[in-house]
Amino acid sequence: MDENIGGLTPEQSRSLHVSRQRVIDSIGKNMDLYGITLSIGHLYGYMYFQNDPITLDQMSQQMGMSKTSMSTGMRTLMDLKMIDKVWGKGSRKDFYEVVPDWYQNFTDFFSIKWRKAVESNMASLQKSLKEIHALQASDPDNNTLLEITSVDEQKINEALKYYRWLHRLIDSFESGEIFDFIPKED
Repeated sequence: MDENIGGLTPEQSRSLHVSRQRVIDSIGKNMDLYGITLSIGHLYGYMYFQNDPITLDQMSQQMGMSKTSMSTGMRTLMDLKMIDKVWGKGSRKDFYEVVPDWYQNFTDFFSIKWRKAVESNMASLQKSLKEIHALQASDPDNNTLLEITSVDEQKINEALKYYRWLHRLIDSFESGEIFDFIPKED
């Protein structure tokens, strides 16, 4: 970020920069906890303090990142619905801005991540359940086999119950119903 901000003394600019940098570092560390690289977290943090849409070139220059890294970071943030591509009057370049709704960012981020994991895990569990049923049908008189596989079947069904619940939780995030139970602060 610029050290010298118009209308501020050099000391005020430095103080503001330190304050903003602390928030940017905090955002980066927080996003790192959720599996997003620290640099992408910092990118979001820098963008958060931009008052106007910004180009890849501008962000690359401000952050000292290569254009390739910047492009990858922007794509990741767009996929997570944390930034939007916007039109820049009189320019052919793409401009980007932060989606400032942290509640929406949180629900989008976790919905995207959780839904992908839930669907993958449920598919694996259902495939295993079919295999267990086929194994049971292959030798229905083998009590040892039926005993062992019925315990596995029960465990898999319990896991499927959890993933169906998690699916409903994700749905409540995406629909906004979660805020009926845990309201946003005004």
